[in-house]
Amino acid sequence: MVTDTIADYLTRIRNASRAGHRVVEIPASNVKKEITKILFDQGYILSYKFQEDKVQGSIKIALKYNKVTKEPVIKKLQRVSKPGLRKYSGSVDLPRVLNGLGVAIISTSHGVMTSKQAKTENVGGEVLCYVY
Repeated sequence: MVTDTIADYLTRIRNASRAGHRVVEIPASNVKKEITKILFDQGYILSYKFQEDKVQGSIKIALKYNKVTKEPVIKKLQRVSKPGLRKYSGSVDLPRVLNGLGVAIISTSHGVMTSKQAKTENVGGEVLCYVY
């Protein structure tokens, strides 16, 4: 049984990209769907598809690789807030990843968004993960 589903989601993407897989399939949840949309909008994944089957459904993610070097676009996926130690950040203290080159994904009262979006909307929340 998995207690931290977001960490499992990030680990599946990390392992698949390091192994050179084209597609990874992950059990779906609303938070995972929102994180997937953010990864697509920021250009870290090629495409995604939500499949509604049975109770939970699944997410199929096509990973993105550099055309020349064949290295994965996602260099690092780091879980920040864990079930044992939650990390919250106010709207003024929102983290910058790699001096603005990476993305911090925040769960706010207005939904899941990047730290840049949260800063413009002036909301804080739980820092879920860093992507770069």
